[in-house]
Amino acid sequence: MDYKTLVVDEKDMIGIITFNKPPLNILDIQMMKEINQALKYFQDRNLKVLILNANGKAFSAGVDVSDHTKEKVKEMIHVFHEIFTNILKINAPTVALVNGAALGGGCEVATFCDIVIASEKSKFGQPEIKVGVFPPVAAAIFPKLIWSKKALELLITGDIIGANEAKELGLVNHILPVDNFEQDSEKLVAEKLASNSAVVLQLTKRAFLEGFTKNYSQSIKEIEDIYLNKLMKTNDANEGLAAFLEKRQPVWKNK
Repeated sequence: MDYKTLVVDEKDMIGIITFNKPPLNILDIQMMKEINQALKYFQDRNLKVLILNANGKAFSAGVDVSDHTKEKVKEMIHVFHEIFTNILKINAPTVALVNGAALGGGCEVATFCDIVIASEKSKFGQPEIKVGVFPPVAAAIFPKLIWSKKALELLITGDIIGANEAKELGLVNHILPVDNFEQDSEKLVAEKLASNSAVVLQLTKRAFLEGFTKNYSQSIKEIEDIYLNKLMKTNDANEGLAAFLEKRQPVWKNK
């Protein structure tokens, strides 16, 4: 597909969606539709990781305020919320690379990813309260990511926080220097994630989401089923165990 607001790439079982509407990567309806199309494409790919990053001085400064009019708001909300449904359907871990501001809808997209890697200059926040609205996705997920009093404070004050505070709260996993951020973050992803088996990464994420979205008694049965009837029937689970016992490096076949 010919994307007007994104750069979409895939290499070595790593999918990459780059927001390409600098300088601020404002999420208008067209861009959100393209993000959904790219996410749907990657749902059918056998990936180890899906990366979301951005060109410009911001990851994204949020949803286009002009799309909040009575004529557009229904479509805007639908295509925006569809992004998160589509992210959940990605089998592989999702990683947001944030080098700059991630505000409003941009903050929601970044923090909805499984892992967030941010540069030292990055900023995060949900300033929607300042224009008389609130962020529905952040209201749903922040209490699961950080302690509830701070989550509510961020929503009702619209405060913008730096990368260090975001990491302390649990919204960010890793902070890297601004210089060489792209190369260093790609190296981190390669070392921490892409060195593992694709199928095991995917099943581990699936099991985690069972536990994250349901209570223990519901989730443990589903997780046991994934472990016994899916994971333990894969080549790579057996290869990993055999390699450990034989004191050698595993050779992943990603199946």
